[in-house]
Amino acid sequence: MPTRRHVIGATAVVACGAALTGCAGGGPGPGIVPPGIKGKVIAQTADVPVGGGKVITQWKIVITQPTAGVFKAFTASCPHKGCSVARPEDGIIRCPCHGSEFAADSGKCLKGPAGAPLVEFALKLDGDGIVIV
Repeated sequence: MPTRRHVIGATAVVACGAALTGCAGGGPGPGIVPPGIKGKVIAQTADVPVGGGKVITQWKIVITQPTAGVFKAFTASCPHKGCSVARPEDGIIRCPCHGSEFAADSGKCLKGPAGAPLVEFALKLDGDGIVIV
């Protein structure tokens, strides 16, 4: 039979887990496309430079073009504390809040404090438009 100490301890563990989950960082959950953009053109290919990218603040998405003709889409919320990342340059997506860096071709975390990659979204090209699928 559980003692009062066991019940209080278990309750504290559950409460701490819930609190940490709530602090996990901005935006929808991993891989979940923000509402209202699926199937819509969210950027033009001409607006995304090779080796760089564009942050679309309205939907917290960053679009990159790591090599000519290859486009990628990631969440623009840093997994460390949820800050919005800066416009990618030289193949790197940087978080201005705490200095985390991510690869523009994969979203992989290259430098902490973030310990997780940026979540990638599937996209397709529709003419000169970039569409999240």
